[in-house]
Amino acid sequence: MRIALYQPDIPQNTGTILRLAACFGFPVDIIEPCGFALSDARMRRAGMDYIDHVDWSRHNSWERFLEQRTSGRLVLLTTKADASLEDFTFKADDILLFGRESAGVPEEVHNQADARVSIPMQSGLRSLNLAVSASIAAWEALRQTGFDRNAPRQSGGEHA
Repeated sequence: MRIALYQPDIPQNTGTILRLAACFGFPVDIIEPCGFALSDARMRRAGMDYIDHVDWSRHNSWERFLEQRTSGRLVLLTTKADASLEDFTFKADDILLFGRESAGVPEEVHNQADARVSIPMQSGLRSLNLAVSASIAAWEALRQTGFDRNAPRQSGGEHA
């Protein structure tokens, strides 16, 4: 299972998600352009030293991400979803895709997702914070597919 961030805007959210990914053993794909430099100190501070324990890759465009994708369904977490998180069945090779904090994903990306899933919340509210959404979805996906605390840790690094 992987987490993919589509053009993230807020470095602290990205750092927090990298920390989450390190703790749960998820590789992360960051699809550029980002709203900040990936070397941003705020991202590193939010991720603390956990960033060095996550396998993450940067892709300079959506098209490049799709070219480098090897397998798994693209599961878009969105408020415009076909399914609710509690009814969705995850697979171990799914890619959990999250859009920009400011705008989500464009229609083209939305349409290329294999599944669209929403996190249930009170009506009348717009959305959850990106890092909170990633945490909720990642845990539910792991709960369904199995979480191995003894799995070997990925060593950190950025791949082009």
